[in-house]
Amino acid sequence: MVNYGRVTFSLKKRLEDIVSEKYISDAPEDLEKYSKDESLTPPHPPEIVVKPVSVEEVSAIMKLAYENFIPVTPQGSRTGLSGAAHPIHGGIVLSFERMNKIIEIDEENMMTVVEPGVLIMDLHAETEKKGLLYPPDPGQESGTIGGNISTNAGGVRGMKYGVTRDFVQGLEAVLPNGTIIDLGGKNVKNSTGYELIDLIIGSEGTLAVVTKAILRLIPKPRHTALLYVPFNSTRDAVKVVPEIIKRKVIPFAIEYMPQHAVLTAEKYLERRLPDNEHSAYLLIGVEGNSESEIDNSLEVAGEACLEMGGLDAFVAETQTQQQQLWEARKCLFDAYKSFYEIDEVDACVPRNKIPDYVEEAEKIAENNRLLIVNIGHAGDGNVHSIIAKGETEREEWLKVLEKTVNELISVSLSLGGTVSGEHGVGYTKKNYLELKVGKTQVELMKMIKRVFDPNNILNPGKVFDL
Repeated sequence: MVNYGRVTFSLKKRLEDIVSEKYISDAPEDLEKYSKDESLTPPHPPEIVVKPVSVEEVSAIMKLAYENFIPVTPQGSRTGLSGAAHPIHGGIVLSFERMNKIIEIDEENMMTVVEPGVLIMDLHAETEKKGLLYPPDPGQESGTIGGNISTNAGGVRGMKYGVTRDFVQGLEAVLPNGTIIDLGGKNVKNSTGYELIDLIIGSEGTLAVVTKAILRLIPKPRHTALLYVPFNSTRDAVKVVPEIIKRKVIPFAIEYMPQHAVLTAEKYLERRLPDNEHSAYLLIGVEGNSESEIDNSLEVAGEACLEMGGLDAFVAETQTQQQQLWEARKCLFDAYKSFYEIDEVDACVPRNKIPDYVEEAEKIAENNRLLIVNIGHAGDGNVHSIIAKGETEREEWLKVLEKTVNELISVSLSLGGTVSGEHGVGYTKKNYLELKVGKTQVELMKMIKRVFDPNNILNPGKVFDL
C-alpha cells in the first residue's frame, strides 16, 4: 500500500502555475461533482480537480504528482458503471472536459484525430456529415472517446464491426511519470515490436493517460432499415441470430429486449412501439448502399425470423421510424434509472448461451425477490442485466444486490462468459477478475502495472489491488 502524499497549499500553487487558477478547484460542490460516476459505489471526493487543455499540461501535472506520490484519477463525462472514475484515494481528478476537440477528419486516409474529451455523439455527427462513420456506438452517447478507449467500449454495432479497440489506429499518451509517448499512427499495418497500444486500450486509466487518439473510419452506408420482431420467448428470439448469418446477411445490430423493457421504454418516452404484447423482441438493423440490397436483407432476415418463431416483422425504413425504435432501445438505462434504484451486470456469454443466462437470471430474481431485466446485444452475446430495487429497506437492498451480482457473474462464468463485456472491471468488479482469468494472468497484469506505474499513482485501486 502506497503512503500517498496530500495536495498541500504549495502543491496547489504549482498546479496553478501549470493550468492557471481558473481551471483548478477544491470547492466542496466541485469535489462532490467529481467524486463519482453512474455506479452505485459511494462517492469518493478528490482533494482537487484540475482541467488541462494540452498534452504539455497533462505531462507537467503527472510529473508533479509522480514526484509527490499524489494519486491521479482521469475522468471524462463520468458515465461509467463500474466505479473506474472514482478517486478512491482522493488526490487529483484530471478532468478532460476542456480537451474536447476533433482535431482532424482525414477523408483521404479515412481517419479522425480527436482529443479524449470528445463526446461519442459529437464524433458521430461530424464524421457522418462527410459521409464517413465511426462504427463503435455505445448506448451512452454522452460518454467520451477517452472513456470508451479506457474500457474498450462496445455497443450495438459490435456484432458486425467489433469494439473500440478495432478502430484505434494511434494514441498519444502520458505515462505516470509525465513522459509523453506516441503509439501507432495513420499507417494501416505495423509489425514493429510489441503493440503497446493494445495494453493502453481497455486498461481503465491505470497505465497511461490518453491525450489524443487516431481512429479509423469507414464509408457510411447510404441506406439503413430496422426490423422489430416479437417472439413468444427469449429462446425463440436468440436462436434466430445464427440462422440470419447462415443466410449471408450480416446485420449491423441485433438487439434483444424483453416485454418489461418495451413497456418501460414506452412509459419513459410516452410513446407506443409497434407491439408490446409479447415476451421477447429483436431489433435487427441492416444497411447497404442500394435500396435493393436493403430490400434483400430485410426479406432474408424477416423470413428467418418468421420461420423460426417470429410472430410478425415490423419494418422501419424512414429515418424517423428508425430513430424512434433506437431511442426505445438506447433509453433503457436512463428509463430504469428514472423509475427505480438500479445496478447493472454486463455479462458477455457465447451467443447460443443467452437463453440459458436469461433463464438463470430470472431464477435469481425470483429467489432474491427483486426485478432483473435482461437486455442484450444478441448479436455478440453481451447481456445487460438491470437489477432494480423493490420495496426493501436500503440496507437490506444492498446486501441482496451484492448477492445477486455474485450469482449473475457466477452464471456468466459457468456458461463460458465474462465478468464484463464492455463496462470494465473498475472498482466494483475487481474481486471477480481472478475468477475469470486466473491467478497467473492477474500477476502478469500487476507486473505490467508496476513497469508503467511503479509509484501506483494512476487510478489506483482499479481492476485489481497491488
